[in-house]
Order: sequence, then C-alpha cells, then structure tokens
Amino acid sequence: MKILYIHQYFRTPYEPGGTRSYWISQELIKNGHEVVMLTTNSDANQKKWVERKTIDGINVIYVKVAYENEMGILKRLVAFLSFMLYSSYLGLKVPKVDLMIATSTPLTVGFPAMVIKKLKGTPYLFEVRDLWPEVPIQMGAIKNKFLQKLTRSFEKSIYKNAKHIVALSPGMKDGVMAQGVKDEKVTMIPNMAKMDKFWPREINTSYLKKLNLREDSFKVVYFGALGLANGIEYIMDAIVELKDDPSIDFVFIGQGKMAARIEERKNEEQLTNLHYYGSFKMEDTSEIVNLCHVSLVTFDDLPILATNSPNKLFDSLSAGKPIIVNNPGWTKDLVEKNNCGVYADCKSPSDLAAKIRFLRDNQDLRKQMGINSRKLAETKYDKSILCDQFAKTVKRLEPGS
Repeated sequence: MKILYIHQYFRTPYEPGGTRSYWISQELIKNGHEVVMLTTNSDANQKKWVERKTIDGINVIYVKVAYENEMGILKRLVAFLSFMLYSSYLGLKVPKVDLMIATSTPLTVGFPAMVIKKLKGTPYLFEVRDLWPEVPIQMGAIKNKFLQKLTRSFEKSIYKNAKHIVALSPGMKDGVMAQGVKDEKVTMIPNMAKMDKFWPREINTSYLKKLNLREDSFKVVYFGALGLANGIEYIMDAIVELKDDPSIDFVFIGQGKMAARIEERKNEEQLTNLHYYGSFKMEDTSEIVNLCHVSLVTFDDLPILATNSPNKLFDSLSAGKPIIVNNPGWTKDLVEKNNCGVYADCKSPSDLAAKIRFLRDNQDLRKQMGINSRKLAETKYDKSILCDQFAKTVKRLEPGS
C-alpha cells in the first residue's frame, strides 16, 4: 500500500525528539509499503515553503511551520491551524494513497485525514498519543466552555471517521472508548524501547569530562520534554531538599518552556548539584543516560496525565535504569509489578527526595531493578516487537482484508 503518514512533529534518530513514527515507518517499508511523511521541519533554516527529502526510504514532505515548546498558547494555536490547513492541501495532492495514518498531538492532525477521506474516500488510522482536548482542558489552556464543547465534538468526529484507532496506553484506550468507540476498533500499542540505541554498558568517561560531572556522585537524570505538564517544579522542590547532600547530582537533558525556569531556580537557590545541558541527538543522550544511576519520569498532578505513555520511560527501561515515577496510573503499576523502579507521591517532593536517597543507599536493589528494566524492554516493549504489532494492525486495514 501507499501510506500517507501525517505527523506534525516527525523526527529521525539524527535529531532531538521522539522517533516513534520513524521506526514505525521503517517497519512499514520493510513490509512492502511506501511511506509518504507529511510534517514540519525542525530546521529553522528551511527556505522554501515546502521541501521534499528521502530519509532512509521515507518520502518526507516538510512544511515550513514554526513550532517550539516554549511558545505561548496563541502562537501554538497558529502553528496547529497552519499545519492543519497546509497538510490538508498538500495531502490532497499526493496521488494514489491507499491508507492514511494521522498521529496526534495536536488533535488538529485529524482534520486533514477527515478532509481527505471525505473528498477522496481514503481511509485513515488515527493514533492517540495524548487524550486531547482533555489534556489542555485540565491544564487550563482551554477555559471557554463553548471551545471545550467544540473540541470534544471534534475529537468524537475524528474517532467516528477513523477506520481504526491506536492508543498508546490502557488509559488512553479507555478514554477513546468513553467517547462511544467499540473495543474492536481500538488497539493499544504503547511507546517503545530502543534496545539498540539505549543499553547498559561501561561508562564513557569522556562524557563526564564534557559535562563537568563528578565520577563518584550519585546521578539522577531527567531527559525529554521540559513542558508545563512534566512536573519540573516538583523535581526542583525535591532538589532543594537535597541541596546540602554532596553525594547527589541532578542531570537535565531536553528542551521546553520549563528550561528557563530550571536555570532560574538553580541561580536563585544556589543549586550547585543541578546541571542542565539542553538537548542532544539520540547517540549523545544514550551515553549521558548510561552514566546516570536513576531515571525520573514525572508529571504534574492532573488525573488525565495518568494516561501518559512517555518515551523516557521506555528508553530508561532499555538503558537498564531503575525508574522513579510519580504518576499514579499505569506506569506506577508497571514499575512496581516488574520491580524495575519505585513510585513517589506526585503531591510530595519530600517523598521524591526520600525515594532518591533510598535508591542511592541500596546498590544491590538498584542493580536488580536495572536488570529487570532491561529484561522488560527486551521481552515486551522493544521497537522490534511493537512496530511489528503496528504493521500487523495496518495489514488488517488493507483492501480485501
């Protein structure tokens, strides 16, 4: 089949950011499909409105639409609507498409899929990476009652018109089904570990020197999006409680609106054990995660965020790291049932600080948790397993299947 894949934030392993769509595309190509990716460019130097490239067999159409996590609500809305309109126009021009895959967020990527379906009869699979609009509603970004009703109606229309839906967590699947979608129309395929990109190995000491980190400290890493929903203030409050403990270093990797806040609090509260380095490509991120002892996967205290399926969780599993989660949803169950991490109360930075001390002081337990993390990645969550599941889901949507 020829597949039109609509993803506003498509990234390759050669760029910072999530790469799920890249690996799925590779699996689809391996299964004999042609993939056309419609996306925006993270390169601010793109000169033309539209540029086309072939990257590892994927035919990529880049639309020049600026977007950064640091943007305010109005600028984000402009970026979402711009891509929504451009992708509708460009998607209609792609010839002989058999199936579309539209992946959120934002929810507006469902609009071009519905338009193309209505005008050309092309079916689409919709992938739910976050339960929009419920996430921005609970975070206070959509306060107007009319807009809430309108966006919820839009969500239902996207689900209704989709031939199939893939949800990234059990909670997301439940959220989709709560909108009247039948169970057989929804497949749960979570985010994926990347065993060949993140793995436990000897520490590359050159990175300790590059990052000016002490070799003998206990290192806690947070890597990934630094957005408003990611519980960054919660981590910072825990760091303040541990500021007088010379044995612990905190390592932040990523980008987003809260990056400036990290630097601000570091300076205001003289947090000499806090280190923020910005974002890196996957190869460097893997080396830095490998030299740390524990990984943090945190979110703000909102019920809807308990449905998240964060990339950093699965990359931490693959890296063989004990994980501290503060989300009372399915990730808590995952780390506790598989003994690969611990839960810290999302309402209590003091509990997070206590859990960090606990893991620092229990080396044998840390080692076993790390082994369990890697085993779970290898046997259940590696991209080779989950991309195959995704490809099989697509196969069931082929004409005549």
